Amino acid sequence: MIMRRRTGLGLVSPLMLVLIACFLAPVILMLPTSFREYLPGMGITPGSWTIDNYAQIVTDDYYREVVWRTFGLGLLVTAIALVIGYPLALMIARGPARWRVPLTLAVIFPMMLNLVVRSFGWIALLANRGLLNNLLIDLGLIDTPLKLMFNMTGVVIGLVHIYLPFMVLMLVAAIQAVPRDVEAAAATLGAGRIRTFFMVTLPLTASGILAGSILVFVLTISALVTPRMLGGATYRVLATVIYDEYMQLLNWPGGSALAFALTVTALVVVWISGRLAKRWGGLA
Repeated sequence: MIMRRRTGLGLVSPLMLVLIACFLAPVILMLPTSFREYLPGMGITPGSWTIDNYAQIVTDDYYREVVWRTFGLGLLVTAIALVIGYPLALMIARGPARWRVPLTLAVIFPMMLNLVVRSFGWIALLANRGLLNNLLIDLGLIDTPLKLMFNMTGVVIGLVHIYLPFMVLMLVAAIQAVPRDVEAAAATLGAGRIRTFFMVTLPLTASGILAGSILVFVLTISALVTPRMLGGATYRVLATVIYDEYMQLLNWPGGSALAFALTVTALVVVWISGRLAKRWGGLA
């Protein structure tokens, strides 16, 4: 038993060292900075400590609006990715064998492209004189270009496209883990395909739905490049505000407080999802 523990510890140690060096250490270093006082034009006040950087997140109307917008964006992108991704995952896992490889490649291929390249692709499609608006105008369906960028619409479209593969891959694994005998037994008892899906398949894939939803939600609320490129300066979320606080306003304490609050929120969401997964799996 002792040898097994040592072997397991030896296998995990390199990963733990990387996690501590690349994630935990920067977060710990960021925490004291978030309690420092910042004065515009003067920088961080030496020897000063304050909780105002955290207080303004919940008291300032601007920051509250950004927080709610970020979480609302995360929920919306997650919901759309789930609605689109589940049928696609079902086709990959249960569809004809000849379609599995092409569909899987179609899902994975966008992940091979750079995030900036994909965002520029959506700019070319969604701009006021982009391919989509030009096509609709040429067809006579609209007279003026649709506002598809620098608002929530463009950001949602871009983020769904980027994070949909994560949802699909999680759901494919969950669907493939459902025993076909269980579905066959439901059909034998007189359940139709739709009832079998809602009463058997869907509940048994709840863990995959939860895992995919949490992954997409956490990635969405932390996204920076796509909201910056497709949302511009008019549609601001937590990640873009944090970037501006650090790089433009040089308000490191305020940016650190926002970043730490976002990190804690993501960790809490992951912890809650883990507890729910254990409970649904009968392990709690």
